[in-house]
Amino acid sequence: MYYSKNENDFISTIDELKQYISLTPKEEVQLRKVIQRHPMLISKFYLSLIDLSDPKDPLRKMVVPSIEELDLSGSYDTSDESKHTKFSGLQHKYGQTALVLSTNRCASYCRFCFRKRLVGLDSREIIGNFSHAADYIQDHPEINNVLISGGDPLMLQTDVIEQFLELLAPIAHLEFIRFGTKVPVYYPKRILQDDALISLLDDYTHNKIRIYFVTQIDHPREITDELKKIAKMLLEAGIIINNQTVLMRRINDDPDVLAELMRTLVSIGINPYYLFQCRPVKRVKKHFQIPLSVGYPIVEKAKAQLDGHSKRFRFVMSHKKGKIEILGIKDNEMFFKFHQAKDERNAGLFFSRKLNPAATWLDDLNNSKKIY
Repeated sequence: MYYSKNENDFISTIDELKQYISLTPKEEVQLRKVIQRHPMLISKFYLSLIDLSDPKDPLRKMVVPSIEELDLSGSYDTSDESKHTKFSGLQHKYGQTALVLSTNRCASYCRFCFRKRLVGLDSREIIGNFSHAADYIQDHPEINNVLISGGDPLMLQTDVIEQFLELLAPIAHLEFIRFGTKVPVYYPKRILQDDALISLLDDYTHNKIRIYFVTQIDHPREITDELKKIAKMLLEAGIIINNQTVLMRRINDDPDVLAELMRTLVSIGINPYYLFQCRPVKRVKKHFQIPLSVGYPIVEKAKAQLDGHSKRFRFVMSHKKGKIEILGIKDNEMFFKFHQAKDERNAGLFFSRKLNPAATWLDDLNNSKKIY
């Protein structure tokens, strides 16, 4: 079922990590404790991009476990995914979109993952029979698109991906299919060395149904020559590529870094789509979140450096109530708008809450609000 990756292309143990990074005996004990709960997997390709001599290297922070992951503040389900699960592996939160959790595996395990509760672990949340998902989608004509996520669906074998497309493409009310992936960043050879995958995508997007890739690229140094080749291949196959980035402390919380990232994405044909406020996930919140009052000015300073195409992304948080756009700060108030809403009565709602300089999530702000 899974892409037959070469195990020599990855490291997954602390002993392997010690061949690249020096750890004190105390750090070693603590990190072993961390990965007992949340496994580590790092592709050697991505490891080659890291300055291993620099403990503050931003790419290192994204994939190498940290003792800060021992902090348990936060929640494992910040967006109430469990409440929108119709059966194992299928979520339906927004009317038009069905979300399929196709796998619990990735090409490397992001330490800031918002599905930290399941990635790399045995999980009952993953789809068991994809035909059940297709039947549900067929029976719900309001669904016009499907997001296949996980984990990372491109870690599945190409013939499994083909089975997904065979089941979904004939559904008349579906207009497009999306694949959420970080494989082009973490493990590019999986795409570069699989002509069958590109041929499959080319056939479907030109003859059967529109396909999008939703990549996650969080730092300019992740835009490698290999990623550029993949972007070119996908674009030539008719795939539209949108990118989501997570705003993270000590990684990309710098206007110049964000601006360089967005500009470079546009230059290789990838559309900046969302910039997410990092979610308050257990073992993530303390390590990666920054206050909204700090993040918003950073985003605006980055946008001031960008042209119209590279600043089309929205700064949002994926909250249990919906996808909420972070619009601005004025007179000690923070302004928001529902970009997508779980409750249709909130669709497009524009509102404000009293500013709390330390708040990192909507729930941290005073519940009293003005609705416009």
